[in-house]
Parts: sequence; structure tokens; C-alpha cells
Amino acid sequence: MGLALLQAAGSYVQIFCTSRIGYEIAYGLRRELFTHLQSLSLSFFNRGRSGEVLTKLTADTTALSELFRDSMVELMTHPLVLAGMFALMFALNWQLGLIVLATLVPLYFALFHLFRHIKVSVRTQRAQEGKIASRISEALASVALVQAFGRGEYEAELFDAESARTRDESVRAARMEAAAARTIEIISAVGKWAVVLVGSVQVLNGRMTPGDVLIFWGYVGKMYKPMRTLSRLSTKFSRATVSGERISEILEIEPGIKDAPDAIEARNLRGEIVFEHVSFDYGDGVHVLKDASFTVRPGQRVALVGASGAGKSTIVCLLLRLFDPQDGSIRVDGLDIRRYVCESLRREIGVVPQDSILLGATVKENIAYGKRDAHMGEIVAAAEAANAHEFISRLERGYDTVIGERGATLSGGQRQRIAIARALIRNAPLLILDEPMTGIDAESEQKIREALRRLMAGKTCIFITHDLEMPAEADLVLVLDEGRVVEQGTHRELLKRHGHYRQRAESRAGDQAAREFSARLA
Repeated sequence: MGLALLQAAGSYVQIFCTSRIGYEIAYGLRRELFTHLQSLSLSFFNRGRSGEVLTKLTADTTALSELFRDSMVELMTHPLVLAGMFALMFALNWQLGLIVLATLVPLYFALFHLFRHIKVSVRTQRAQEGKIASRISEALASVALVQAFGRGEYEAELFDAESARTRDESVRAARMEAAAARTIEIISAVGKWAVVLVGSVQVLNGRMTPGDVLIFWGYVGKMYKPMRTLSRLSTKFSRATVSGERISEILEIEPGIKDAPDAIEARNLRGEIVFEHVSFDYGDGVHVLKDASFTVRPGQRVALVGASGAGKSTIVCLLLRLFDPQDGSIRVDGLDIRRYVCESLRREIGVVPQDSILLGATVKENIAYGKRDAHMGEIVAAAEAANAHEFISRLERGYDTVIGERGATLSGGQRQRIAIARALIRNAPLLILDEPMTGIDAESEQKIREALRRLMAGKTCIFITHDLEMPAEADLVLVLDEGRVVEQGTHRELLKRHGHYRQRAESRAGDQAAREFSARLA
């Protein structure tokens, strides 16, 4: 009874400790991996697939956790048990001990062969799981498009093809594992046969007793049991090894944007921005920005105008330091932005993106995302200034209403006004607006323009736009063409010149007149 109680207590402590270690490993790996992902540049995410990253964050960390939680004690104790058994067998009869030891040589090669091939199979399997996760993510994110084009069956066929490849690799790994198990059974049978044969001969010759042979028979039988367990664990160990390598692939990627050792905190910026001979490409050698130079004074409103691909969004990305330019420098308040701590610089910039990205959380949490310690009064004030309070109050639970992922339950104008409220509550001295009027209906447009005027008051503002109304209100208009700043000046100054801006304005005005004429005919 005492031994049983002691064994129960030891088993409880073992399960608790190994489980705690396994879960702590999974928690630590996921935390470190997610934190590291946040520090990587946008180019990493542009090249990779979200499903692959998601698989590494979940399935691969779980595989490592399971190895420590379920198998680490066996991996540590079974070699000790084998060593003890061999010591006893050699003490009883070294000749029979050598025979048993000889059977371990083919066993070792069988396990090594299994580990090497299963590792290749598991790596392929993990890659396929990443593709499946990416396929699911893309299909769910584009479900409206899939249904609108009636491509549900096509997406199902693609998913089935990816799933079939994963199934085939899993079956292949299981087949190799089964083959290894049968190999161990055959080798253990050969070992037992050799022990009985040689032991019987020695008994007949009087060098051993039948009891010694029985003892050897028992040890050999017990010795192959941990060998079978180690064979089973080799599959799990190969999976964990592949998972560890896949996680290391991400952790070994150096962040593209790093703070200098002597970087300083950006606080209370005035908002002066200077681009000086800035050139940039996305790593393919094709410059999307070429020798761009301009100056924005504190409090100025600057419009970036140009065709798609002219480099407008690149200027915004460089100012936010999502990328660093290959040539030239960008200064804010007289200091190169690489001298600032990156996170502190971004905290001094408010952003209203073109897509109005919202979280699948409450309206209150979405607005407060710009200022995590904001109280309810600040949230309501920001919503009122953004002309959003009225429609928020009409929602089922007001500011506590949970909106769909990416704001799917709101209209485009409502999402844009919440994004403006999020930028308002931040009250940053620098402001970036990326085509804030895109896709907005006429009813919402006026409310959004009023909210933007309140938002831009007293701030250095850079906005990307394709219409003519916002540049007319700007203090400076920068015209970009094929990555170069070809013109700069006020709206009126640029209209007096016969350049790109005037041509663009005349083209837009002609389109507007044609639409009005068509409306009158209708």
C-alpha cells in the first residue's frame, strides 16, 4: 500500500510538472514568435502567406509542447532502463549479452531510417497544412466574391486537392511508422530466438542453468518494450524537430526596421517634414520613388496627387517607417527619422487608411484603439467630432455593439467615420489620410468632409486623393509621376501652369461635365 501511494504521488507530480512545462513552452514560443512577427517589415508579409504563418504559430508550437508534455519523461527514462538491463545481462553472461547487443545494430539503422524519412514527410505535411490554412483564410475573406461569381464548387475542388495531398503524406508517414514497428518485432523475435538457442546449448554444456536462461528471456522481452516505445516516439520527435526548424526559420529573420542604439523618443513633434533626394524600391530593383525632395512646414496640409503607382503610398509608408529608403533621408523636426525610436515616431502620427480597417470588437474598443487609456467621455467626443455619434447611438447596444470582422456589419461611410474618430482620439501632431473619400456615397461624403476638417485642424497633414476638392483646400500640392515629384505648389499656382496637374484637373472636370450632361439627358 505504501509503494502504491508513493507511485500515485510520483505519477501525479510527474504529469503535473511535464504538463506545466509543455504548456509553458507553447506559451513562451507563441508569445516570442508573435512579438517577433510584429517587428518584421511589411515585405515579409507581402511575400509570405498568412496561413503558413498561422500554422507555425499554432500547430508547430503545439507539436513541441506535446513532445515535452507527453514524451519527455519516456525519452529520458527508457535509455536508462536499457542501460540497466544491459548491465545486468552482461553481469549474468557476457556472451548472451553480446548477442542481444548485436541485434541493436540493425535496430538502430531501422530507427534512423525511419526518423530521416518521416522528417521529410512531416515537413511536406506541415507545408501542405499551411497551404490549407491559407486557402481557408482566402476563401472565407472573399466569401462574398466567391458566392457572387458562383465559384463555390471551384473553391471546394481546390480545397479538396490540397487536403488530399495532406492526407497522402499523413498516410505515407503512418505506413513508415508501421513498417518500423514490424521491423522491431522481427528483430526482437530474432534476439529471443538467439538467446534461447545459445542459452540452451550452454545449459546442455553445463555452463548455465535453466533459471539463468529464463532470466535472460525475461530481460530481453522487457528490453524490446522500451525499444518499441522509442520507435513510436521517434515519429513524434521527428514532428517536433520539423516544427522547431520551421519556427526557427521565422525567428532567425532579422527585422528590416531596427532602432539605432542611440535612438531617442519622439515626443511633442511640431510636424516639420523634409524629404531630401529620397529613392526607394521594393527589392526588385525597380524604383517606385526617384530622387524625391520636398518640405512640409508645421501645420501645413499637403495633397499627394498622381496616377496609380506614381509613388504616393510609398511616401506615406516611408514616413511611417514601414520601410527605409535606399538613398536620401527623411527628417521630422530636423532629425532623421532613423534617429527616433520607431514605435514612438508612429505614436506621433495619426492614420486614416483607405480600407478603414476595423477590428471584430465593440465600437468603443475600435475608437479607443488610437488611445488605449481613453475614457468614455473622450470616446464619445471623438465620435461626435467624426459625425459618428448619431449612427452609433442607433446601434442595438450603442458603443458596446460588437461589429463584424473588418467592420463587415457597417457601411463604408460608417466605417470611415469610426476610423476618423480613432485618429481624432489619438490627437497626434502629424496626420496621414489615404484616399479617405474612396467608395463613399454622396450622403456620407459631406459628413466625412466636415469630420476631416476638424481632424486636420492645427496638424501637419498629408493626404492622398484623386478628387479636386481636397487639393483645392491644401496649402501645398505635390504631383507625382513615375516616382518623381514633377510639380509642387498651391492648387491655383498649378492650374496656371500647363503641366501634369492642370491636365489632370481638366480631365477630371471633363469627366464631371460628361456625367452631369448624361444625368440631365436621363
